[in-house]
Amino acid sequence: MRNIRIEKALQRPVEQDELEVVERKGLGHPDSISDGIGESVSRALSKAYKEEVGHVLHHNTDEIQITAGESDPKFGGGQIIKPIQILLTGRAATEFKLPNGKSQKIGVDSIAIKAAKEYLRDTIINLDVDYGTVVECKIGQGSADLTDVFDRETTVPSSNDTSFGVGFAPFTQTEKLVLETEHLLNSKDFKKKYPMVGEDIKVMGLRENDQVTLTVAMAFVSKYVNDRDEYLNLKDEFKNIIADNAPNYTDMGVDVLINTADDESVKDESGYYLTVTGTSAEMGDDGSVGRGNRSNGLITPNRPMSMEATSGKNPINHVGKIYNLLSNQITQEIAQDVEGVRNVEMIILSQIGKPIDQPRTATARIQTQEGYKIEDVEQDVSRIIDKWLENITDIQDFLLEEKIRTF
Repeated sequence: MRNIRIEKALQRPVEQDELEVVERKGLGHPDSISDGIGESVSRALSKAYKEEVGHVLHHNTDEIQITAGESDPKFGGGQIIKPIQILLTGRAATEFKLPNGKSQKIGVDSIAIKAAKEYLRDTIINLDVDYGTVVECKIGQGSADLTDVFDRETTVPSSNDTSFGVGFAPFTQTEKLVLETEHLLNSKDFKKKYPMVGEDIKVMGLRENDQVTLTVAMAFVSKYVNDRDEYLNLKDEFKNIIADNAPNYTDMGVDVLINTADDESVKDESGYYLTVTGTSAEMGDDGSVGRGNRSNGLITPNRPMSMEATSGKNPINHVGKIYNLLSNQITQEIAQDVEGVRNVEMIILSQIGKPIDQPRTATARIQTQEGYKIEDVEQDVSRIIDKWLENITDIQDFLLEEKIRTF
C-alpha cells in the first residue's frame, strides 16, 4: 500500500473563476537562466559521476545567483560595459573511494563551469559568453547527514527531506495560451526570421471572465533594429503575430500589449526595451534559481503551487524535485486517459529517510465531468498513481535524457 487517496475536489473549476492570472518567464529571463544553468550543472555532474563511479553521487546545484552587468544598447549597435556575474554554489561530492580504498578526486568546479557556459551559448544566441560573462564556482562538499541518507544501499532511494510536490491537469485555455506564446517567440524558427527578438520574454496573462489580456515584455537586440520607427513597426508586427496565434489555444477574446513601459515620444534608444544580448541580465536585472516558473513551466496563483526550486536539485532522492515532476506526470496522464475526469490536482508528501516510492500521502483531488462520480474514476486514478510511484526512479533517466523540463 502506498498511502494513495482519491478525493472529490470541493472548489469549482478554475475556468469558472471571474479572474485568472498566469505568468511565464521566458528562457532569457535572469531567473530562467539561473534555473537552466542549475539544471545543466546537475545533469553534467550526474553524467560525470555515472561515468567515473557507476552511479550518481550526492549533489544539489540549485543555488545559482546572477548579478546583472551593465550595457549600452544603441539602435544598430551597442556594447557590453560590465559582464554578467554568475555564481555557481550548492553542494556536490568532490571525491569517491576506489576499490583499493584510496580516494579519487572529481573536478566538480571545471565540470560545473563548462556546463554553465555551454548552456549560455546554446540559449542566449547574441551573448558572447567569454566576453560578456564571468562564471565563478563555489560549490562545496555536501553535509554528512544528507549524504548518508543519499548513499544508503537500497533498491529505492530514501527521501532527503520531508517535503511535498504538487501538480495539476489539464491546463486551462489561459495557461496554454501563455505557455505557447512564449514557446512561439523563443522558437528556433521564429528567431531565424526575427533575430531582433531576444530570449528575455515574459508573458503575463490576465483573464477577466471570457476576455484575456496578454502583456508581453520582449527584449529587442539593438544591433538588429536601425531606429525608432523600425522598432515600433516591429512591435505592431509581433502584436499581430501573437494575436493571430491565440485562436490555436483559446476561443476567448485576446488583447495583446507589448513593452508597455516604452515611451514612444522619445526618438533615441532611451525610451525603448533594447538590449545588446537579448537578456535584461546584461543591464540591471538579477536572477536566482526557483524564483520563476514552477516545474510545469508556469506561475499560476489560481492553482496549487510548491515554492520548492526544482532545477539543480539531485534527481535521485531530492523529493522537492522528484515529487513536483512526478505530480505533473501523474496528473497529465490522468487527465488524458481517465474518462470522466474534468480536472485533477495532486499532492505527494514525503518523510525524510523513507523510501521515495512510499510517500506519507499521495492524494488526488478530482473534479469529474457531468454524469460521473468519484467512484467511477477512483480505480483508474489509483492505478496510474501506483504505477508512477512503482517506477519513480524513471524520473532520473527522463531528466538526464532531457525528456522533461524543470521550469
